[in-house]
Amino acid sequence: MSDPAGNAPGAARGCPVAHPGADPARLYGPALATDPAGVQERLRKEHGSVAPVLLEGDVPAWLVLGYRDIRRVLDNPRQFTRDARIWRDQRDGRIADTSPLVPMLGWRPDCVSQDGEPHRRLRGAVTDGLQAAAGRGIRRHATHFANKEIDAFADTGRADLVSDYAEHLPMLVITRVLGMPEAEGRDLVESCAQVLKGGEDAVTHDSRIQEILGALVVRKRSEPGSDLTTALLAHPARLDEEEVVSHLRLVLIAGHTTTSNLLARVLQLVLTDTARLSGLISGRLNVSAVVEEVMWNSPPLAVLPGRFATSDLEIGGHRVHQGDLLVLGLAAGNRDPEIRPDAGVSVQGNQSHLAFSGGPHECPGQNIGQAVIEIAVDVLLHRLRDLRLAVPPGELSSTASSWETRLDRLPVEFST
Repeated sequence: MSDPAGNAPGAARGCPVAHPGADPARLYGPALATDPAGVQERLRKEHGSVAPVLLEGDVPAWLVLGYRDIRRVLDNPRQFTRDARIWRDQRDGRIADTSPLVPMLGWRPDCVSQDGEPHRRLRGAVTDGLQAAAGRGIRRHATHFANKEIDAFADTGRADLVSDYAEHLPMLVITRVLGMPEAEGRDLVESCAQVLKGGEDAVTHDSRIQEILGALVVRKRSEPGSDLTTALLAHPARLDEEEVVSHLRLVLIAGHTTTSNLLARVLQLVLTDTARLSGLISGRLNVSAVVEEVMWNSPPLAVLPGRFATSDLEIGGHRVHQGDLLVLGLAAGNRDPEIRPDAGVSVQGNQSHLAFSGGPHECPGQNIGQAVIEIAVDVLLHRLRDLRLAVPPGELSSTASSWETRLDRLPVEFST
């Protein structure tokens, strides 16, 4: 591992190496892209519930793999803050402004980046706005756009339910909630994907999203409406323009990427199991039960960024130093053998998964995402007759980045 400051691995830089002379595994690159679960389980065997890793650019971090340790981090913001201003590597100038980690980990004036009273003030505004939006017809919007997306391929007898459906539907609903034109929503899908994917274009796409949302805020000041942007501008918490833009960005990226990923995984599970498919069509099985299973086994964010140690402490048998970065392996935590010794046992009715994070920063929009997915699956199954996979299940593939694992394609056939 190279260090621009000239330090050896594990020296003054604070590189989290669990064993002297051991190189942390890279949580990016070809090995992770094709076998993220294998990489994480190997780390669990080698290091236990917490493992040293390198993020893109060989930036050091601790990957928390154990369910109980993840809960400890999520539930204790005084020990593990979300405020990146104490991140030692960035504070000491080792993280460039152009790093693809900045859009995911850097500090912003939003509720995710802060704890305590500032967090409560900002989260309250977002929660109020999302609740109002949900009351104004999320399911109606989801039904409208689900039918519109299906109309585009309903006469062809075939589709890719990732690129033709799951990738766009959540964004169309969210942009309606934000008060944006449909065309802008379709245009933003790629930028959101690139921010999560990382790479050299991540910062450029993140800046593009903020520019579009900044223009939206300016427009809504003079043309208010029944949307989240207007609600944030008018909220008693008195958010300034930068805070409003940051929260719109948060809702847009997090809401779209997690919901689209989860929707694709739910459809994959349904279409590779005839019992589930027939149960949903007949009404004997509820979509929410399938969603719950996917949230345990394929959470939309496999790794949650990030927390920063507020002092020197021990976790998972490792010494973590003040300012160290921790990232949380939600997928690994959900399959932790200490809490799920038999992964084949049904998790139906068990909502203690980590898919929506937890603690003070638990996702405030999870009910909206679940509503969109339930509508999307229901409309699809009742619009398309004899819906079936067009390839053997074993041919379905996924690609992982540091933060998520996305289904590449889901080709289907149906009767017209």
